[in-house]
Amino acid sequence: MTYREKLKQADREARAAIIGLVVTIVVWALLGFGVAQTGIVVFSTPLWVITGCIGTFVCAIVVAIVMAKVVMKDVGFDEDLVSEGEEAKDAR
Repeated sequence: MTYREKLKQADREARAAIIGLVVTIVVWALLGFGVAQTGIVVFSTPLWVITGCIGTFVCAIVVAIVMAKVVMKDVGFDEDLVSEGEEAKDAR
């Protein structure tokens, strides 16, 4: 991969992280505040507490797994930067 392609990949991963954050926040709002309207109680605990905590946790795990499998790539910046720097020195 060229340096430019590596930067594009890093940008893609950063954008995916922002999208994952927004998805997690929306799920948290829906499972927390949205379920609070129902008034359901499970084991003396409001359902919105359970869904807001556990549901959001599960959503965050799913987002992380999807990002790891689909978006993320293993890119070694250190090795290639050294070799590119040496090539630039050799060209002078």
